[in-house]
Amino acid sequence: MALAYLSSSSSSDSSTDEEIEFLGNMNQYFNKPRRPYLLSIRIDHLFKWDEHDFFARFRLSKNTFKIVLEMVQQRVTTVTQRNRAVTAEQQLLLTLRFYASDSFLINVGELFGIHYSTASNIIKKMNIALASLRPRFINMPSNANEISDLQTRFHLKAKFPRCIGAIDCTHVKISSPGGDNAENYRNRKNFFSINVQTISDDQLMIRDIVARWPGSSHDSTIFFNSSIYRRLEANEFGNGLIVGDGGYAVKNYLLTPLLNPLTRAENLYQESQIRTRNVVERSYGVWKRRFPVLSLGIRLDLSKVEAIIVATAVLHNIAILQKEKIPVTTNEIQEQINLVNSVNNNVTNDNIRNNANDRTRKNLINRHFGEMC
Repeated sequence: MALAYLSSSSSSDSSTDEEIEFLGNMNQYFNKPRRPYLLSIRIDHLFKWDEHDFFARFRLSKNTFKIVLEMVQQRVTTVTQRNRAVTAEQQLLLTLRFYASDSFLINVGELFGIHYSTASNIIKKMNIALASLRPRFINMPSNANEISDLQTRFHLKAKFPRCIGAIDCTHVKISSPGGDNAENYRNRKNFFSINVQTISDDQLMIRDIVARWPGSSHDSTIFFNSSIYRRLEANEFGNGLIVGDGGYAVKNYLLTPLLNPLTRAENLYQESQIRTRNVVERSYGVWKRRFPVLSLGIRLDLSKVEAIIVATAVLHNIAILQKEKIPVTTNEIQEQINLVNSVNNNVTNDNIRNNANDRTRKNLINRHFGEMC
């Protein structure tokens, strides 16, 4: 009996000790001093940097920055009583820095004294605001005078007649989107991307853009499912035509290189077509040098990527209109640009030998380039 009592007493004491220890640990946890709330200093970047350093960090001059800010200010300004609300100016600067960097939100946020989750929300809102300027800055010629002006400018470049644009596709690097369809975004170079179709003019401006197709998509598939294809089919641009590479099937409004030029006129056509088409390839180089995030990789949810691509295309056009210089880039960034721009190299359309739609190209060679011999 005494033995049982002692055993019971020992067990009770042990349980009490455990309870005391547990309560002590909980008391320490709940009474743990809170981390002090630190206010990060927000730098006035417009004031801090001279013109050269500002351009190097944000890829636009101060003057062009102010022009863009005026266009988006009302869309992103939030009416609030908070003392530390992020201004429209800070939001645009943060977004430009994101476009100009490796896209790690924590790095961009720290530069502006902002938590990365807040930075993410700001960039999302600013992407939409900038992309909404698309109808104003990304458009094909809308009347006979604009069509004629473009044709004249292209003809002065390489003697190619009737041209209103050069079409091609380029890849924008992204993180794996995950899910069942992730492999659709893996391209021929084995990284994940969006295959972006654009039409460029002689000044390297983007006149049309499609930015929603996964990296494994063929250029011609994107074209045949685009609104610009339907507009060209409907003869919306009169006698205007566009030029493309061998990844497209020749059409009466889309002229591609010859597979094997033989005559003097055919060789003249080939040279002129290549020089004219070169503007779209050059536009990709300038666009991605200005905004390296397009080549280094967009590390955000797939739903945000299209707006980023369109927003940077808008800014690319604004920069050209403002006669901004082309940013200097590092060897690392240039290597990444070369990589993403090489994905579509040497892709030939299966219908390249199909001459059913070759009437315009043949007439151009015989009449226009034949007369130049």
